[in-house]
Amino acid sequence: MSKQNLLVELFVEELPPKALKKLGESFAGVLFETLKAQGLVSDESVVTNFATPRRLAAHVTAVAAKAADKQVAQKLMPASVGLDANGNVTPALVKKLQALGADESAVAQLRKENDGKADILFLDATQAGATLAEGLQKALDEALAKLPIPKVMTYQINDGWESVNFVRPAHGLVALHGTQIVSATVLGLSAGNSTQGHRFEAKNATITIQSADSYAQQLADEGAVIASFGARKAEIVRQLTAAAAKENLTPIDDDALLDEVTALVELPNVLLGQFEQEFLEVPQECLILTMKANQKYFPLLDANGKLTHKFLIVSNIKPADPSKVIGGNERVVRPRLADAKFFFDQDRKKTLESRIDGLAKVVYHNKLGSQGERNARVVAIAKAIAEQINPSLTAKVIQAARLSKVDLLTDMVGEFPELQGIMGRYYAQHEGLDDDVAFAIEDHYKPRFAGDDLPRHQVGVIVALADKLETLVGLFSIGEKPTGDKDPFALRRQALGIIRMLIDGKLEVSLSDLTTLAISIIGSEQIQKEWSLKLSQLEAANKPATSGDRMVATGYVGRAMAPGALENIKEFIFDRLANNLREQGSSSQEVDAVLSLTPELLSEVPARLAAVRSFASLVEAPALAAANKRVGNILKKVEGELTTEVNANLLQEPAEKALADALTAVKPKADQLFESGDYTASLQALAVLKAPVDAFFDNVMVNADNVDLRNNRLALLNQLHQAMNRVADLSKLAS
Repeated sequence: MSKQNLLVELFVEELPPKALKKLGESFAGVLFETLKAQGLVSDESVVTNFATPRRLAAHVTAVAAKAADKQVAQKLMPASVGLDANGNVTPALVKKLQALGADESAVAQLRKENDGKADILFLDATQAGATLAEGLQKALDEALAKLPIPKVMTYQINDGWESVNFVRPAHGLVALHGTQIVSATVLGLSAGNSTQGHRFEAKNATITIQSADSYAQQLADEGAVIASFGARKAEIVRQLTAAAAKENLTPIDDDALLDEVTALVELPNVLLGQFEQEFLEVPQECLILTMKANQKYFPLLDANGKLTHKFLIVSNIKPADPSKVIGGNERVVRPRLADAKFFFDQDRKKTLESRIDGLAKVVYHNKLGSQGERNARVVAIAKAIAEQINPSLTAKVIQAARLSKVDLLTDMVGEFPELQGIMGRYYAQHEGLDDDVAFAIEDHYKPRFAGDDLPRHQVGVIVALADKLETLVGLFSIGEKPTGDKDPFALRRQALGIIRMLIDGKLEVSLSDLTTLAISIIGSEQIQKEWSLKLSQLEAANKPATSGDRMVATGYVGRAMAPGALENIKEFIFDRLANNLREQGSSSQEVDAVLSLTPELLSEVPARLAAVRSFASLVEAPALAAANKRVGNILKKVEGELTTEVNANLLQEPAEKALADALTAVKPKADQLFESGDYTASLQALAVLKAPVDAFFDNVMVNADNVDLRNNRLALLNQLHQAMNRVADLSKLAS
């Protein structure tokens, strides 16, 4: 059958820029896969997606006008139901054949096939392949139904009566197979071969597409449109780089902004603008944010990464004289920058310390109180951590924790919430506070996302740990644990932040100690708050308090202080750690082997993983892992307390004596290496146990009839098990 290239375009009003890239990829991808599922394209066919502010399109190579017919086997019913005892057709079979569009003459085509239980009747038939018109209609319907539309709008189509739902009103549909129009209808539009180019720059108002392969070139030549999202993005990068190079400057690197600007223009034209240098007195983060977020400009940086008073504009038009476009953009950005300067000047008139009381008026969570109450909890947790990690930093930690949230009350952060922490650092530096304190105010939000930097100094690390622990434990205490893919308070991110600081920061502090500390502080505060509330209620009712009232008052905190709270939070953190390690390339077996021991010092996890990986490469590893699993299963079945004390006088068999001797020889060395932190060498030292362990299981009956012999052999196995599983649970490596 003849194969030609296919072009499909849906012409619409301006699409949401932040969604355009995904919309274009989805439209082309689903269209292609649906055509492929119907046999209209082959594995050799290639799909190219196009996406501009006003169109979604796809070009597919080697598309058949009609899919090939195929043989299908239609399962009917058990032979005992479709045929009577004499082999004649039953009414049930006749009815089934009629439903499939066949008659009794099709009986000759039936065949029997046993499914292991009974003979089943099948009808072998030829299914006609779909025509391109049929297949494209189905593909279009599927592509539109699966578009990741952020928000649907309802509008009337041209007949003035019927309404449809789509991301934006659609005004045209192109469907060309080679040069031929393919019949299709969507959103009240019938397929044709004409579209529109750029609103202002197109040579012709309407462009007639000659063939599927001429689409992109015609749009470029006649419509002044770069149809490919990728090509348009590359052209913007080229122009940005060239324009910045003329000024010996560098445009800010922001891929999300680049994608958004690419989705706003069809014919990019980069122009240079500037603003008054006096605005550079404002922290550059504020100026950069307002230019990027509000105006979609690309700020220009000097060789030292400092913001300059120049910026780049990506215009959608190419006038002969661009001065009016540049001047208009400069006039628009100036009030934005003036607002930022005003906020900055006003905020500095009040000290951070003077704003602390205002946190009491800001609600954090209706069950956890105000930001002031939360801040007090963070201070208490941070103080306790500092006293454990580095007591000399306690005073700085307390000050940084106290001031960590007060910039939420400033005008600048009120206007630009993304600057929380950053502005606190600037205001702290303006007041002459210690740099450790100032940077901790900014850094206590870090790491904010995967790959983000850790806090720069230990003061910031301690406050960040306290902040994330307070969030995690506090929200767990009121039942806000994430479920499925829902995590409204980003607790998974908080847990990963704790993990990274403990591991990457190499902090030798116990996870249980940290979590217990946070639980105790949050619990005691909630008890006090609930008891005070109850007392005030009783006082208002003129009733004396009883012990029962105290139980009611403290009942709220039960969830935070209940038995198992520590284990639940640790389990949540270890679950995030396990996922993170797998994403970084560790195998599930390696991760399970290390984390099944729930090591208290997360800073040791990378070394333990490396040791397990090295051990697994040894030739003795599979046998030792299998033996370890066998030992573990034996010990699990033992009732009562196990000991590791082996009585040498009760060792009878040569194999058990050999194992005991081998353990006596190797265990001290392995333990010494473990204690020194050389986990790899510690595990490798155990490799010599393979031969005696194999001989033991080949020649020794563990569950001997004699109780003393049995208990002594179990003690030997328990000693072996403990020696082998200090670094990781090696049984997890067994296949």
